[in-house]
Amino acid sequence: MTQWERLQQLDTVYSQRAFDLYNRDEFPMEVRHYLAHWIEGQDWERASRDSSQAAFLFQVLLENLDNQFSRFAQERDSFLLQRNFRRYKQNFQKYQEEPYTLANIIHWFLVKEREILNDAELAQQVQTLQVQPAAMELESQRQVEKSLKDLKTKVEVMEHSIRCLEEQQDEFDFKYQTHLMDCCTEEEKKMQAEGLQKMLNALDKCRKNFLSDISTMLDAADVLRSVLIDEELVDWKWRQQKSCIGAPDDTSLEHLEKWFTQIIECMFQLQKFLQKLDELVGKMTYENDPIPVRKPPLKSRVDTLLTNLIKSSFVVETQPSMPQGRGSLVLRTNVQFSVKVRLLYKVSELNHVMKVTVSVNNAASQLKGFRKFNVLGTLSKALNMAESMNGGMVADFRHLTLKDQKVGGGGKGINDLSLSVTEELHRIIFQTQFDYQGLSVPLETFSLPVVVISNSSQQQSAWASVLWFNMLCSDPENVKFFETSPAATWPQFGEMLSWQFLSCGKRGLDNDQLETLAIKLFGKQQSYDNCKISWTKFSKENLPDTNFSLWVWLDGILTLVKLYLSDLWSDGSIMGFVSKGKERLLLKKKQNGTFLLRFSESIKDGGITFSWVQYANDGTPSVQTVKPFTSTDLKQIALPDILCNFRMMIAENIPVNPLCYLYPNTPKDQAFGKYYSEKTGEENPYLKYLKTKLVFVSKENGCSGVREGPESDLSTQDRDPPSLSDAGDDGLLLQAFEKSPMLSSSTIDDDMLNSILDSDSECTVPEAFPPTAPHTSPSCLQHNFSESPLDIFADALSPDIDVNVTLHEFLNSPNILNGINFRMLQEESDDFALDSGLIQDLGYPNIPLTP
Repeated sequence: MTQWERLQQLDTVYSQRAFDLYNRDEFPMEVRHYLAHWIEGQDWERASRDSSQAAFLFQVLLENLDNQFSRFAQERDSFLLQRNFRRYKQNFQKYQEEPYTLANIIHWFLVKEREILNDAELAQQVQTLQVQPAAMELESQRQVEKSLKDLKTKVEVMEHSIRCLEEQQDEFDFKYQTHLMDCCTEEEKKMQAEGLQKMLNALDKCRKNFLSDISTMLDAADVLRSVLIDEELVDWKWRQQKSCIGAPDDTSLEHLEKWFTQIIECMFQLQKFLQKLDELVGKMTYENDPIPVRKPPLKSRVDTLLTNLIKSSFVVETQPSMPQGRGSLVLRTNVQFSVKVRLLYKVSELNHVMKVTVSVNNAASQLKGFRKFNVLGTLSKALNMAESMNGGMVADFRHLTLKDQKVGGGGKGINDLSLSVTEELHRIIFQTQFDYQGLSVPLETFSLPVVVISNSSQQQSAWASVLWFNMLCSDPENVKFFETSPAATWPQFGEMLSWQFLSCGKRGLDNDQLETLAIKLFGKQQSYDNCKISWTKFSKENLPDTNFSLWVWLDGILTLVKLYLSDLWSDGSIMGFVSKGKERLLLKKKQNGTFLLRFSESIKDGGITFSWVQYANDGTPSVQTVKPFTSTDLKQIALPDILCNFRMMIAENIPVNPLCYLYPNTPKDQAFGKYYSEKTGEENPYLKYLKTKLVFVSKENGCSGVREGPESDLSTQDRDPPSLSDAGDDGLLLQAFEKSPMLSSSTIDDDMLNSILDSDSECTVPEAFPPTAPHTSPSCLQHNFSESPLDIFADALSPDIDVNVTLHEFLNSPNILNGINFRMLQEESDDFALDSGLIQDLGYPNIPLTP
């Protein structure tokens, strides 16, 4: 099933998000729908960086549009689609000179789709796991539903009561007028008067009872108003605030919209009842009539309730965000952003009537040095039901831009609070006027505080501010929050970090990972509940022995997970945060070839490494660690392929993959096989190359050995070992029979080869693993020993290619010397000096060649 098909099967809340996503003008939903299979089969992320790939996909896209146009031309009922696809192709022509821009747009839409799917999946998981909170939430919803049902029932009863009251008054009025006109005896008149007095007393009692019923209803409505505004709406706003920083909370407005609409309708009904009482008084009144005295306070209460409900029903449904920004609430000057507001009172009579205007709250930025902004774009839009799938009253602003107000001599100046640009908080204001059924109420609502930047380099710091504010502050009006920013407790901080990994990799942090981070920050403690971390320590102070802060380090890892490790992180293959001391304890108890994946602690922009255990002949375990892989490496070859093709040079220069079992005991191919993707020339119809495989090969001294000894303090010393600058030239070799996609032969020099693996002590790789239990050599290693060198070499070739002939043609090619680093060709040779030397440096013995 395609990603697009999965989107169409989501619940209303998430399908609405997909609908809103494609309300943008950059990429039509119809193109996405009809070309779904082809679009999802292309590497748009690569095309956004590779202009030639982008140009190729651009041309294929235009061809697909033409093909789809032709299909519509043959269908009788597809005239509009035919016309639309012609227009879409014309619109795409503007990317002719910069096709990578279009590739970047399509990639962004696919990423946003995946985020919606992930959120839907996480919501389902949360609903499954949090049974008790869900039950409590359902109970509160049932209570609200019951109260609303009772209120509506009472309104229906009162509607009947006021009709009876009107009939009773009409009957009294008729008999009273008849009594005045009748010519009868005094005795008869006296009897009629007594009867009329009884009717009037009954009428007076009914009027008093009706007014009392209205008062009782208003009491119940006020309690319900308090529940909706002070509890349910506040809770929704807090959930929305947390969801802006990754919390998997439900931010649907479906229930609130229904509840607000029902209670407001009931209040308007009470308003009509009070107006009806005015009509009855106008027809007939009497001494001590209760209506003139008791109705005005009741009307005032109804108006107050209605005003409070309607003011509270105007909310920001989707907080400000840039289409390709880091997250919500980070805006950049001169870059478009979108935001959506909603009126929770859904009434068709107001469709396209209420105009919403948008501006920036510069009143909160009067402090010296604070910047001020103007909003550009479509600044006014009507609340309408067309932009919402469920017919809600929304105004979706999709093309707004912030621009600096130039004040004084320009520049930011000196801030009275000594806050940085990314610590300034600003709010977007939305205003409209509600006029309906005689009630006029000005409405105003604000966005959560946003951080406004002017350069993409400020995104990281701005997102840190957004995280810190929305983690700790439930008062969105506190724009001076960072003047005296409070510290976060470890439970708050750990939960926020877990949300970040949940957003980036579909899995939060487990207790072991959180404990490792807690030890890093606070040292070993019995409990971390009372430990606190300050804003300065989180985002400004450098970690011990580094030149970067805690947030910079964590953000680098998050970026690495989001871009290259999402699947591995979500399925639990990456242990991630584990101290090197604990790593040793875990691995030394496992069988030979067991390995685990963890994040580097010494790389600013994020790195991941793997360590494995192997046993000497006497059964002594040693743990080996490779130098961490960064985004530069993973951009060119995926981590599963690195794990699959990694080799170590052992006895007789035979390359062996030492990685056999993912901790604790999962066979490597079982854990990562579904992610392997060996790229060959045959995958591209325009390129015909010899099949190749990129293989990491390490000699005995080309790895990091972790020996037994006292465990260092993770918070100060337990870091990745530095790269060994004087490692031997044969520390790592790449098997590549052509220019590899990662390193071409012209770029493989000694320094680059030796930098792949690092070492904090010399390690000894055994010639053979001990044959006795429990440290028996794994089957994956035994298999490699049984293969002949020629068999290993032939594995990299296509099965239908004659090895000897192919090698002969390759080695006698006139271009063979192009880009070869001759420092690699230092081996002793026989008759074929250059040829066999090359083979030797690839880690294989001399292979006789037959012309």
